[in-house]
Order: sequence, then structure tokens, then C-alpha cells
Amino acid sequence: MTEETIKPLSEPVYNHAHGRLLLPGTRYWPTDMWKSPWSLPTYRRGAAVLAGLITGGAAAAWFVGEIGPRLAPLYAAAEAFALSHDIPAFWISVVWTFIKGAILLLAPLVNALFAVWWERKISAHIQSRLGPMYVGWWHGALQTLADGIKLFLKEDIIPDCADKLVHTLAPIVVVIPAIIVFAPVPFGSGLVFADIDIGTVYVFAVGGVSVMGIIMAGWSSGNKFSLLGGLRSAAQLVSYELPRTFAVLPVIMLAGTLNIAEIASSQAGYWGGFVPRWFIFYPVVGQVAFIVFLIASVAETNRVPFDIPEAESELVAGFNTEYSGMKFALFFLSEFAYVLLSCLLMASFFFGGGAAPLPFLDFLPSWAWFLSKTLLLMFCFLWFRWTFPRFRVDRLMDFNWKFLLPVSLLNIAAGGLLIWLIS
Repeated sequence: MTEETIKPLSEPVYNHAHGRLLLPGTRYWPTDMWKSPWSLPTYRRGAAVLAGLITGGAAAAWFVGEIGPRLAPLYAAAEAFALSHDIPAFWISVVWTFIKGAILLLAPLVNALFAVWWERKISAHIQSRLGPMYVGWWHGALQTLADGIKLFLKEDIIPDCADKLVHTLAPIVVVIPAIIVFAPVPFGSGLVFADIDIGTVYVFAVGGVSVMGIIMAGWSSGNKFSLLGGLRSAAQLVSYELPRTFAVLPVIMLAGTLNIAEIASSQAGYWGGFVPRWFIFYPVVGQVAFIVFLIASVAETNRVPFDIPEAESELVAGFNTEYSGMKFALFFLSEFAYVLLSCLLMASFFFGGGAAPLPFLDFLPSWAWFLSKTLLLMFCFLWFRWTFPRFRVDRLMDFNWKFLLPVSLLNIAAGGLLIWLIS
């Protein structure tokens, strides 16, 4: 190309409505731009909005109060009304179970709408961006809903070389366990769908079924990248399930029960009047169990730095490469459902469930504290994704078998020693 044929670049056009181009000499790191952030009116205004949201949420929770203790009288009143109108009590039980099931179904659905938006905002702020801003009345609050509508309207494409039946069943096998696994998890005092004695075993057993759906998705797609993603998922989830389960054993030993609600309630009270009797504060055993459970839970949910089954840089998108529309959305729904489940379990196992962190803060209902702890733990999952690089697949497996698993086994022995010392 000669000099005569090179056309000069046009002058930059500034967008006065939504900002301007960054010219040389105007590009700064956030630490240079905001050396004194509290001196900026926008920073102070954002902090005031956040404080207002937290205060308003706390006031609303205090006004609503405990929900669980109100359910038993409500059910008794419905049962009395049915008997007075010659309606069999059996049907009242069926309707009551159906209502609780519908509410339980909302948990993973609402969580997916919120968590996807929240992750976008967190990633944007970590990268000095704004994230969604325009869809919805405040900070792009309806962006995820718009994405859901878009995915619902997208064409469902199945490759010609795919096993169509298995390809269709795979997202169903993944998402159904991701919903019913919430049944024994307490969302507060008395807020549990099925208060079963072996709730911990139920959660780990049902949650493990979803890996079959991921393997089915990878195998049935007729795509070598999808197949590799499914096989990686099988190896990763089965491997990390072991230290994750072993991390909970000291908690079960200390609580003396497999019932998740009873494990949470066994942490009630305070040492010295102000230190919570949460298992996270038990010396060494509690901290090691929590860290192992947290790391294994991140791996179980295929989140960075353990997103080997998806690995866009090497497997296109892994096991869900050949999925579109709502089938694609179901995989993400299940992923965020398991993130929520892991945070609920950690709040129950290590942070006292709905117990207040300090005695004078118990004016808020248990469900509010439980939700606050869950959101704080979920923030860690979202924060990790935009902080750590992805593991190499062989190092991921080495980290599990050579480090996490031995540590979790040693922690069981330490838990037994701790029980012997305090008994």
C-alpha cells in the first residue's frame, strides 16, 4: 500500500449524552483519579444510597418480623375452616404442600434474576465500569429479565448429529435437582419446606444428580468440545464432592445431628456474652472446615477459578456449546441455584443460620440475618470470578487429591480431638 492510498482517519466524534472519548493525557488509574474519593459528590451520594438501602431493608425486616411462627396458626385456621365445611383434611395438606412448593420454586428463579444482575454490577465495578444502566428504572435492574425474555424467544437448535432425546433431557436432569434440593434448607426460624432428620444427606445426594445431566449434555451434543467439557465436569464434581462432604463431618460431629435446621440452632448463644457460638469460631477445626467447604463449593458450581468444564478459551463453552434458548438458560439457572444453595449451607453450618452476630442485634428476624449472611457469602463467589485466573485441568485435580482431601481428613481427626477436649 502506497502513501497516496492511505486515507487519513476522521476526527473523533464526541458523544455528549453518554460521555466522551479518552484522549491522551486523560487516562488514569482509579487510584490516581480518586485519590480522595470521599471528596467527590458522586461517591458520597452512592454511599448514602447504599446506606439508605441497608437501613430501609432492616426497617422493613423489623416491621415484618418472624414469619415462621405465624405459619402454624395459619395452617390450623385453614384446617379448621376446611373441617367446618366438610372438606377432608387430606386436601388441606395437599394444597398447603403445593403452596410451599410454589414458594420454594421461586427461590432459584428469583435468585437467578438477581444474581446475574449483581454479578454484572460487581464485575463492572471491579473493572471500573458501570455495568447495566438503562434497562429498568434503577441501574439496569430489569436487565436480567430482558435477557430471559430474549432467551425465551430464541430458536431452540439441536445439531443434526446430536442424540435429540438425550440432548433435550439433559437440562431437565440438571435443573430439577437444583430446585428440589432446597427442600430441607431452613430460610429462617420455622421457614423450611421439609424438616427431615437426614437433611444434610438429602442435599448432597440430590445435588449430585445434576452432574449426570452435564455428562448427558456433553455426550449427546455430537461435539468433541462438549464431550470433553462433560468428562471434565464428571471428574471435577465427583472429586471435589469428597472434601466438601468431609468438611461437613466435624460440624455434624459437634452438632450431633444431620438435620440442617438443628445444626443451625445448635449454634445459638454467645461465649462471654458477645462472641457467637458459631462453628466458624471453633479453634482451627471450624476455620479449616469452612475454607475447605468454600473452595470445594466454588469447584462444585463450576465457577472461576474452577470453570474447567466450560473453559471458553479452549472448549468454546464446554458441555453447553450446542445449546440455545431456554435450554441454555436452564444450565445457568441451575448454576446460580447451586451457588445460592452453597451459601445457604455455609450460613447454616458455620455462621449460626439466622442467629444475630451480637446479642443487641436480635431485634431483626432470623430470616433477615440468614439472608444477609447468604448474600455476603454469595458476594465472595462473584468476587472470586473476577479476581483469580483459571486452574489448569491437571493442577485442578492435583489440588483436590493432594491437598484438599488430606486436609479435610485430618480436620475430621482434629474435630474428634476437639470434642474429646470440650466434653
